[in-house]
Amino acid sequence: MSPVTIQLSGCIIHHCRHFSYLLPPPSPVETVSSGSSFVGRPVALMEPTVGIQAPSSSRSQLYMMRHRKGFKKLGKPADQRKALLRALTTETIRHGRIKTTLIRAKAVRKHVDHMIELGKRGDLHARRQALAWVYDKQLVHSLFEAAPERYGDRNGGYTRVLRTVARQGDNAKMAIIELV
Repeated sequence: MSPVTIQLSGCIIHHCRHFSYLLPPPSPVETVSSGSSFVGRPVALMEPTVGIQAPSSSRSQLYMMRHRKGFKKLGKPADQRKALLRALTTETIRHGRIKTTLIRAKAVRKHVDHMIELGKRGDLHARRQALAWVYDKQLVHSLFEAAPERYGDRNGGYTRVLRTVARQGDNAKMAIIELV
């Protein structure tokens, strides 16, 4: 696939195989050609102009594609990330719904669904796997009692992520994750 360059509302979007990036709008330029035998692109010199201002940030933004990325790292090392996901899983099962950031809610949804699948299975190995992940032993026992009749007819999708208003302090996207 060859690189593609698109000009949109004054800005240039350059897309090639691995990433896309946004360039600021081009300013008036003057091309300089030398008498050499070079047959490439002409050199462009920036010329100061009156009345035309450059954008406030002349840096281009780089948008990388997430090829072969297994999961979100949540800005934490592996041990802290695991502890966070275990705690969020435990509290979601305990309370039925919790409010957290959107990215964390999407990350913990997988683990909550897995714990409910284990509860539906109900065998000893599934119970030990759930006890290894969930912090509260009594919560696991109550999950294994309630899950087969509550989710017996459902084959997945045991949680729902609802977007809410952004957090006041840092404008982070917030969400509510709840059991269906």
